[in-house]
Amino acid sequence: MTLAESVFEFEHSYARDVPGLSVAWAAAPVPAPELLVLNGELAAELGLDATALRAPAGVSLLVGHGLPDGVTPVAQAYAGHQFGMYVPRLGDGRALLLGEVVDGTGRRHDVHLKGSGRTPFARGADGKAAVGPMLREYLMGEAMHALGIPTSRGLSVVATGEQVYRERPLPGAVLCRIAASHLRVGTFQYAAASGDPDVLRALADYAIARHHPQAADAENPYLELYRRVVGAQAELVARWMLVGFVHGVMNTDNMTISGETIDYGPCAFMDAFNSATVFSSIDHNGRYAYGNQPAIAQWNLARLGETLLPLIDDNTDVAVERATAVLSEFADAYERHWAEGMAAKLGLLTPDRDLVTDLLALMSTQHVDFTGFFRALSAGTARSLFTEPGPFDAWATHRDALLPADRTGVAAAMDRVNPLYIPRNHRVEEALTAATAGDMAPFHRLVDVVTRPYEERPGLEEYAGAAPAGCAPHVTYCGT
Repeated sequence: MTLAESVFEFEHSYARDVPGLSVAWAAAPVPAPELLVLNGELAAELGLDATALRAPAGVSLLVGHGLPDGVTPVAQAYAGHQFGMYVPRLGDGRALLLGEVVDGTGRRHDVHLKGSGRTPFARGADGKAAVGPMLREYLMGEAMHALGIPTSRGLSVVATGEQVYRERPLPGAVLCRIAASHLRVGTFQYAAASGDPDVLRALADYAIARHHPQAADAENPYLELYRRVVGAQAELVARWMLVGFVHGVMNTDNMTISGETIDYGPCAFMDAFNSATVFSSIDHNGRYAYGNQPAIAQWNLARLGETLLPLIDDNTDVAVERATAVLSEFADAYERHWAEGMAAKLGLLTPDRDLVTDLLALMSTQHVDFTGFFRALSAGTARSLFTEPGPFDAWATHRDALLPADRTGVAAAMDRVNPLYIPRNHRVEEALTAATAGDMAPFHRLVDVVTRPYEERPGLEEYAGAAPAGCAPHVTYCGT
């Protein structure tokens, strides 16, 4: 048995069960692979030998070379609405699905490369990736996982030893990403547009079997699939909103059927609360602003519903009526998750919409740090965050009247759901700048901080605060 065969026992159910939605392809050569970071915890969860992965042959595997006999990577096809404009053919332009691994609990995971070279879907791009953006995706995935938010995760980032050219030459890298799958709303859009009903049905059946098996026993399995995806996304986006996360590029090709967060490009966490917060350099009209994320998610899910209509019912009018009814469940599901989450953040036993609305308006007016406020509230120091404390005092009186009579343990319970450490934008940029220059220490330090987000630790005070006054507005870039 070769090392490759002993480390990865790949399966290929997607390429086998859904033919026509992927293209066999090979990773580009990597002149001098160097392991920058390996996720030992994730490797253990997947039953992989981390020691073997750190060896030269293991590092080669992590960039798509030295694969076991019979393993054929594929680039996946999908379409998508990008900033509202439909693009019929997108696909993995710089990514490859090496295969799937099944962990000890029987869960199936995609092993996926990003930055592994041009594919037939590259649309003229070079197919490569730079060290900074690949480390950003790794960092963000680990932070979200630690916050309890469903997400893809980085297994490794490997420097390639070559330069990629963006605004300037940058060191190249390949990310190895683990996800429940890479099935997207855009995958269904591509299948529906193919004109072959068998392809669409095969994809839907595969999605049911892999992610929502309970739907198979429903009276209408495809309608139930839709309902479960709608529910999963309502909960996911509510969780984003509760921690101030801005995805930044909520195109339909970046929304998963599994309900995981995926494709961390122009993403970041808010500092001062503002529902119009945008970090992407190209989102000029704020389509994907923080406050727009729930509505955009529902819009994307409407596009998924359109693809499923032929499977839901042969009568188009009936199919539209049923799908519309399911889509209408999104708002209530989202509001329930958001309200319950905000109640927990505020130490309340039951939600209070007016209290939350008034708080957010007050935070926005006085530019109060979103993450810092809730930890300060549990510590009894929130008043100091307001330049004009009078309105906060009135709000706090309202909140105090809603707290349980026995307040023992309220602050501790709040601290269990309100993170102290998030990937603060200025700290992320410092770490990535250092890593690009060859110093990985700040990155490893930041990963350690954000993967224990709720536990206050001595010496980490500088990681808990927002950017100091005078810092330029944080900007991230799509396609990084």
